[in-house]
Amino acid sequence: MPTTARQWLLNGHPRGRGIEQGDFHFAEVTLPDPASGEMLFKTHYLGFDPAQKGWMENIADYVAPMAIGDVMRGSAVAEVVSSNGGRFTVGDMVFGSTGWTDHFVSDGHDLTRIETDLPPTAVLSVLGTTGVTAYCGLFKVGKPVAGDTVLVSGAAGATGSIVGQLAKIAGCRAVGIAGGTDKCDWLVKEAGYDAAIDYKAGNVREQIKEHCPHGVDVIFDNVGGAILNDMLGQIATGARVVICGGISRYETGSLPAGPQNYFNLVFRRGTMAGFIVLDWAAEFPQIRKRLEGFVKDGRLNYREDVQHGFENAPDTLKRLFSGANRGKQLLRL
Repeated sequence: MPTTARQWLLNGHPRGRGIEQGDFHFAEVTLPDPASGEMLFKTHYLGFDPAQKGWMENIADYVAPMAIGDVMRGSAVAEVVSSNGGRFTVGDMVFGSTGWTDHFVSDGHDLTRIETDLPPTAVLSVLGTTGVTAYCGLFKVGKPVAGDTVLVSGAAGATGSIVGQLAKIAGCRAVGIAGGTDKCDWLVKEAGYDAAIDYKAGNVREQIKEHCPHGVDVIFDNVGGAILNDMLGQIATGARVVICGGISRYETGSLPAGPQNYFNLVFRRGTMAGFIVLDWAAEFPQIRKRLEGFVKDGRLNYREDVQHGFENAPDTLKRLFSGANRGKQLLRL
């Protein structure tokens, strides 16, 4: 019996503005039966990342451009429901970049079998791109040493919350920047940050000076714009500045102006570098095992924000840019 798949297709490139409902088109398609070596998959969860807006805009040159009518790109957890000699068996749970579709046919070569004692959604959050991005950005680029002060913007987000905890595991002092007392309280009480700075309270530069009196050794920036400028104003000698994301630019679609305080990199002999986590893809299996170990021994907490209903996929993505999400944004189909 033919399988009907529900899909969300790209219908607009949101450059210079926020994401709108009209940027997506809902469609139903009939899938072909799996050919030899292929399998039919049912999607259970979708994962959401701010980078998806950059993919929609076609400004991220590390991935292929998206054309109008393409299935919206994104990660997912899916189950094998039938197989025609495929590499996975029926009932296997897998994860990977599948797109916004509730069923799909694939040979599975770009998918990975879920092998963890944690809930399967962990492969989209703490063990997924979120977790490995935090790990690689901090340790491969930031290179903290015990006693360093690590300052994280967007600290209550899925990636930022993990960065601070990894910094603590490495023997560092972790200070996070987030918006609102609720998020700041969560950072200190649940995510283990030593201190939290509420950017909505204003005077961010003064708050950084208060909580980082000896300067910042490692900056992990997920925001860009004025927040990055304030952080650069308080770097210590030999600081490493890690540029992970720029949530501040996603609503406008334009790149933020260069920070005025960048010359502190000269005065403090600091470095600033961006990174693409895919550069360390060969190490992901080992990194996931290490992250899972941290979760199991109680040193790493993670939070997931699970919305429901495939019809709500566009609204769920928009939650990332309004600050509505609490932890990794997921959607259960």
